Amino acid sequence: MDTKWNNGTNESNANGTTQNNTEIKQHYGFMTATTMIIGIVIGSGIFFKSDDILAYTGGNVWLGVLVFCIGAWGIIFGSLSITELSIRTSNNGGVVGYFEAFISKKIACGFGWFQTFVYFPTLIVVLAWVSGIYTCSLFGFDNTLEMQSLLGFLYLLFFYGINLISVKIGGYFQNATTLIKLIPLLVIAIAGFFWGQPHPVLEEGVELVTTQNVGFAWLAALVPIAYSFDGWIIATNITNEVKNPKKNMTLALICGPIVVLGVYLTFYLGLTKILGVNYILSTKDQAINKVGELLLGTYGTKIILIFIVISVLGVVNGLVLGGIRMPQALASKNMMPAAKKVSPIHERLQVSVPSLQISFATSLIWFVIHYVTQKFNLLRGGDISEIAIVFSYACYIILYIKVMKMKKAGEIKGIFRGWICPVFAIAGAAIIFVGGFIRNPFYVGIFIAFCALVFALGYKCFKKEK
Repeated sequence: MDTKWNNGTNESNANGTTQNNTEIKQHYGFMTATTMIIGIVIGSGIFFKSDDILAYTGGNVWLGVLVFCIGAWGIIFGSLSITELSIRTSNNGGVVGYFEAFISKKIACGFGWFQTFVYFPTLIVVLAWVSGIYTCSLFGFDNTLEMQSLLGFLYLLFFYGINLISVKIGGYFQNATTLIKLIPLLVIAIAGFFWGQPHPVLEEGVELVTTQNVGFAWLAALVPIAYSFDGWIIATNITNEVKNPKKNMTLALICGPIVVLGVYLTFYLGLTKILGVNYILSTKDQAINKVGELLLGTYGTKIILIFIVISVLGVVNGLVLGGIRMPQALASKNMMPAAKKVSPIHERLQVSVPSLQISFATSLIWFVIHYVTQKFNLLRGGDISEIAIVFSYACYIILYIKVMKMKKAGEIKGIFRGWICPVFAIAGAAIIFVGGFIRNPFYVGIFIAFCALVFALGYKCFKKEK
């Protein structure tokens, strides 16, 4: 998953409402739209979720391929359905804007609160922690949860700091890491096609994990898949800037996910061919280290890890870029208390300082929660960000149903756009939602209920403000 933030051309007036200062120009073509989708979706998740997918499928490589295809299926039809909404509104705020325009402002406020206080901070925290994991491997630090968390916390401070000091620095770092993340994926994918050497032997002290029949429990693999593909809905934010959006954006939303699927599958198959299923199951996130050594020699592990660390940090920075702006975006729509204090943007820093402070404080709270869940393995190998993504898919179903209602009312023409796309999108979202519960019904149920509570608080807050 990767994340970019489009701050748009809207700004708030004294009453907290938004005004559009410039006319939106359609300056993107098919190729630009497609590459933008690919750049947003391909992120860091594939590096540390491939072993999870193998684990949940019991080491069945081809069942893992099926899971990847289901994930691509969900984003293709989901994005095509959301596009029907995006081409009919100029509201800012992405998905929040779609809820605001087509469902209700109260529901939009609820979803905005969920994104602000659960979705963005949990993703930021988990990816900062993952950065700590790979940093430990890179520099030979003790790979304990405490050391990983300490490094993750330092990364958190760093990225919030640079995005406070200068929005340009954060933007430059984001651009620099966009292409870097593709290098290790393609190297491993290509090498896998020509690999003919035997699989590596496990180091002494590493417990061997073998394949097994998991039955329908493989559906739980759809959760890490959803994580790896997450970010696709952000691509619909540029619909109004694409030339002939009904044609070009539709094609881009089909071609883009197919390219992403191709990159993911070739990497996944290349990884399993080089290392073998048992080695990946046994070494988990550390499996990628061995690939670097086998492909590039003594310093190969370090080289691969450098690319991965930069890639993951780029995603952390992108999420911070988006996260620090969410409270301000809600305040500009009068969707949170003290909106007049949060909505103004600092003239020199070009960011709302109270908005950044809210985002940072929320991330710190989730950092503690994440540490506890990992320390006691409450989510059975999963993490808090996956649950936030699962809840997001449940919320998207509301928008898919709206598309079908618009088709029934005659606003959308064509059976494919009005019925087939939203029905398949609902099916994909439902499968991912069910997969989340299969993994750990008790704790996942608790976290989903918490997400719903935050959503409800946002809904009530807007009602109270109005």
